[in-house]
Amino acid sequence: MILYPPAKINLGLHILAKRQDAYHEIETIIAQVPLFDILEITEEEQDVFLQTGIQVPSDDKPNLCQQAVQLMRTKVDFPKVRIHLRKQIPIGAGLGGGSADASYTLIGLNALFNLGLSYAYLEELAAQLGSDCAFFIRGGMQLAKGRGEILEKFPSFNRRVQLVLCNPRIHVSTAQAYSGVVPNPSRKSIQEIGEEKKLDSLQNDFEPSVFKAFPAIAEIKERLKSAGAFYTAMSGSGSSVFGLFEADNQIVLSEQLEQYVIYAGEWSF
Repeated sequence: MILYPPAKINLGLHILAKRQDAYHEIETIIAQVPLFDILEITEEEQDVFLQTGIQVPSDDKPNLCQQAVQLMRTKVDFPKVRIHLRKQIPIGAGLGGGSADASYTLIGLNALFNLGLSYAYLEELAAQLGSDCAFFIRGGMQLAKGRGEILEKFPSFNRRVQLVLCNPRIHVSTAQAYSGVVPNPSRKSIQEIGEEKKLDSLQNDFEPSVFKAFPAIAEIKERLKSAGAFYTAMSGSGSSVFGLFEADNQIVLSEQLEQYVIYAGEWSF
């Protein structure tokens, strides 16, 4: 079985409060975008995990795909598997690639072995693997609250645009990004702003501190604006930055910007 775990971007991200469990209370609109890893799952005599493409640091822990297999095994019985992950979504980039890989491992195991687990149950399992993981079970565009695991489908903006997604090959750790944020619960919610379709008012609370620490990321945002993007933002805790351009515009990117482009094409959201 071959699956294609997608990347995501965040349309606005508010940090509302620090929780007692060391996580943060957030609100964000998460949207799936057409940039993919490749995940192959087959039955095998012994569990095997192979990873190619962009190398993922192990940190002496199993890969999230392996963690997904281990978690699923505590709930249901199924044969040993061979997993080959072809990593194409940059890591530490605010694109949720690792989370997507974990969730699609759950989806793949459920389908390959006819386990009959519901989407709702898979979301519960995914949430145990990471804050973004539950989103990828259904994908699309969803409003996320809590630490990211409280999800509801978000209405479409009914926009067809050109999406340019850039990654400066800077790894921003989530812990580092959160350390520079001051939570702010007293403002208009992202849900309200999104429902009013006011993209310009959607802000990512990580940007000020991340841009201060990594000016090259801020520069990409400014270059996308100069190229004509009507909305541009950092995704998640960084380091990727995306720009949305009118569908019929001819986009001319500077050489400095082109070197960072990892996806450019039409996108509807």
